[in-house]
Amino acid sequence: MKKIVLSSLLALVSVPSLAQTGEIMTGDTKLACEAVLCLSSSTRPTECRPSLQRYFGISYRSISDTIKGRLNFLNLCPVSSETPEMQALVSAISRGAGRCDAKFLNTSNKKTITYREYERVYEDGRYRWEWVTKEKEVISSNKPSYCDIYENHEFTELVTAKYVGTQENDGFWVDVNDYEAALIKYQEEQEQKKFNRRFSY
Repeated sequence: MKKIVLSSLLALVSVPSLAQTGEIMTGDTKLACEAVLCLSSSTRPTECRPSLQRYFGISYRSISDTIKGRLNFLNLCPVSSETPEMQALVSAISRGAGRCDAKFLNTSNKKTITYREYERVYEDGRYRWEWVTKEKEVISSNKPSYCDIYENHEFTELVTAKYVGTQENDGFWVDVNDYEAALIKYQEEQEQKKFNRRFSY
């Protein structure tokens, strides 16, 4: 269903009569329409490069100004304001595109958690095993709400980052195409850590 919607959107954006002057769209208007299409799908051919460079080149000191600037750019496409659904789409793109990939989530999507770990504790001249409550900063396994809105919008077809592991055990985000290899490596590293802890006392 989403593929049909995206194909229809492509057809609409490609219609010359949508240009404000009645001519074929050029400049930022053309780039804005292409950006809407390219940022609505995980498939981004080389033809997307100019529009994506223009879109991601809009950057200000504050994230709110960057989002506003990018939204204003996308709104240059005539289709962006034709329906409430399209308005919601460009809003979702401006908030989510570039802020839901693995690199961004690993850097910015963090939180502090409290967890319990069973470990060997030295006290009163002897060792004993007990549950110890700890606290640490981790990469959250939950995406921000704006990512859910962007990725699950009725007009988008996106496959982005997946979480490897658990928060307590140094989990992290990876691009979908790298998930299987990253998971295998992560599991091997966790097994090695368990082995090392077992024989470190």
